[in-house]
Amino acid sequence: MFKNNVGGIDRIIRAIIGVVLIAVFFMYAHTTWTWVGLIVGLVLLFTAVMSSCPIYTVLGLRTNKQDDS
Repeated sequence: MFKNNVGGIDRIIRAIIGVVLIAVFFMYAHTTWTWVGLIVGLVLLFTAVMSSCPIYTVLGLRTNKQDDS
């Protein structure tokens, strides 16, 4: 369904930052910035799990070294 364009290290970094942002949402007062952090964290975690980034697709980038031709 989605093109895999996110490589291994990129996925790990996205997952870590996503989990941290989600944790910050639950640990601190629910302000506007924590809600923004939650949304960004969920998007990062989703793109890490799916190995696909829509922004990378639009820009023609890929950190995945596999050839899926």
